[in-house]
Amino acid sequence: MTEVLGIDHIYLAVRDLEASRRWYDVVMKILGFRSGNFRIGDEPHASYYNRHFGFVLRPARGGTRHDPYAPGLHHFCFRVDSDDDVRAVFQALRETGIAASSPALYPQYAPDYFAVFFDDPDGMRLEVTNYRAERRQRHDHWHDLQEDLAQ
Repeated sequence: MTEVLGIDHIYLAVRDLEASRRWYDVVMKILGFRSGNFRIGDEPHASYYNRHFGFVLRPARGGTRHDPYAPGLHHFCFRVDSDDDVRAVFQALRETGIAASSPALYPQYAPDYFAVFFDDPDGMRLEVTNYRAERRQRHDHWHDLQEDLAQ
């Protein structure tokens, strides 16, 4: 069986590429991503990447603000190593004027689920969460785990 190693890239269609690029330039720098630009045909794209995956903005072809309950992507979550890293991201967002929820524990998701939430210019919900124990266990002991573990 082939194993997927991770997400290679994700594309978001945005209403105003330049406005979104300015906003994401700030956010993605906070999250340690590098940036670039490229074109596909006549359409400019803004790209962000780290060692693990790419995050690309492309011009939307119509539409309104993002509706997380319409078919499609609900939100996108970035994982950092620790609760302290979540707090550091929150502080950096706050210092740049980007509104985010206060870092908090969300035990309804997992006993050690610690996160912040914020919206991009099109209303796409973004999240930064800690690398919690269950995810570390799954990663580090994958071959020892039974297949029927909860998601």
